[in-house]
Amino acid sequence: MQVMDMKCDIKDINLADQGRNQIEWAFKDMPVLKQIQERFIKEQPFKGLKLSACVHVTKETAALCVVMKAGGADAILVASNPLSTQDDVAAALVKHYGIPTFAVAGETVEQYKAHIQEALNHNPDIIIDDGCDIVSTIHAERPELASKIIGSTEETTTGIIRLQALEAQGELKFPAVGVNTSLTKHLYDNRYGTGQSSMDGIIRGANILIAGKTVVVSGYGWCGRGCALRAKALGANVIVCEVDPLKALEAAMEGYRVMPIAEAAKEGDVFLTVTGDKHVVDVQHILNMKDGAFLANSGHFDWEINVAGLKKHAVEIREIRPNLEEYKLDNGKSVYVFAQGRLVNLVNAEGHPASVMDMSFANQALGIEFLVKNKGKLENKLYTLPHEVDVKIAELKLKSMGIDIDILTPEQEEYLHSWKID
Repeated sequence: MQVMDMKCDIKDINLADQGRNQIEWAFKDMPVLKQIQERFIKEQPFKGLKLSACVHVTKETAALCVVMKAGGADAILVASNPLSTQDDVAAALVKHYGIPTFAVAGETVEQYKAHIQEALNHNPDIIIDDGCDIVSTIHAERPELASKIIGSTEETTTGIIRLQALEAQGELKFPAVGVNTSLTKHLYDNRYGTGQSSMDGIIRGANILIAGKTVVVSGYGWCGRGCALRAKALGANVIVCEVDPLKALEAAMEGYRVMPIAEAAKEGDVFLTVTGDKHVVDVQHILNMKDGAFLANSGHFDWEINVAGLKKHAVEIREIRPNLEEYKLDNGKSVYVFAQGRLVNLVNAEGHPASVMDMSFANQALGIEFLVKNKGKLENKLYTLPHEVDVKIAELKLKSMGIDIDILTPEQEEYLHSWKID
């Protein structure tokens, strides 16, 4: 598709004005990113560099791409999920911000893969990834591109798992920054963002009352902690399923019931997966669930719930509400699946609020800047942003909230760095 002499793939350019309103609305609640944009405009850290970004195409990620372009990057954007695209935002990026965008809500898997190839055809110097799709495709299909790449940043736990595997096998071809390991990302985005937006997606998608329900959360990482916390706050009886003894113990000490998924399957009303792993809710678990159980996923990929296997036991599948399907099973029960097993918080709702993504995307922007500033000095490894960057982002956020904190006195500083007792 050609729009304004720009190759792109979007649903409808006529949605652009509405999309611009959405992006401007997001920017109002992203003060940290705006402060970084102001500096980038002056310093132009990415001038002459090509950026390929594969992220959820929402008003918040659009703001990040606008900031990167303001810093001099020649940017292209493709969707990291076939169902999460906001079509008006995609149109606005093309028409009003001049960023080639390849993203259509409901696109086929073939379109999705073709869009990844468009990102690679851009011949990037720097990459922003969400799930490691661009990076893994380069390693598997287009390794000739790797020598030009300065580095990539990764947003998700799932993507970091893939990067860790590449590094462990000695196959990672360029440096990467795992944004998800930054404190101001995973403590803020994963806990507060995923916790709120996942419950938002379930409530919007089915309009069910959470109070009194038994909600089963698979995974008690930071996303799982947030989801369990929000479900409990809404009046749910929360069960946590874990494989890590330390996390399971923490969940038990927080007052949640902890048990294997095989046991929880018989008790739960709503199931929510946030593990980054495969088939954590498998077919045998689903067949043992109550009639009318709800299945939702907030992990990056659509295989945490074994939807493909479930289809083999479905007598009938019908859409009850937008992105909520009823599976009538051969055992006489029905279960309800949100968003085809994809991200419930982005498909059935709007993802994280802009104030949350403000922190995450500040990490993304500064992560790319870190890679560019250290070009040629880094090994082909997975890095975490320096602690001082985390601290700076937290300071900027507090400043935007009008919050002041204490400062150590010289005497206190000396005491903390001394072994003597006075």
